[in-house]
Amino acid sequence: MKILLAVDGSRSALNAAKYAVKLLKRMTGEAHHITLVSVHDDTALRHATVFVGKAAVDDYLRELSEKDVKPARKLLNAAAIPHDMVLRTGHVAQEILACAHTGKFDLLVLGTKGRGAVADLLMGSVAQRVLATAKQPVLLVK
Repeated sequence: MKILLAVDGSRSALNAAKYAVKLLKRMTGEAHHITLVSVHDDTALRHATVFVGKAAVDDYLRELSEKDVKPARKLLNAAAIPHDMVLRTGHVAQEILACAHTGKFDLLVLGTKGRGAVADLLMGSVAQRVLATAKQPVLLVK
């Protein structure tokens, strides 16, 4: 099974990683692989490129993403589950969906932040957008 696991350094993302490990440990007879995807929205930082340069902003976002995937990578290494990672910038839900489409994943796994329905309605939710738009099955973990 090929799983795309979206991580953002949050507790809910780590819970999603733990659940994905449990899920794969229960499955036998086929090869399993997890791809960790970390996406940072670079919209707010685009103006900073004028002052510090694009390379500095790119380095900053890469460092954030590497920090975000570190706990999940440690968990997957301990469980001996093969994995790789994809680091992207842009609109978070759109980038997760694009990665899912091009990678032909069997399952998308995301943590949910646990905001209330009213907050999600006003602010939107990456998990809701992915769930509504993905062509693959989506597993949301609290």
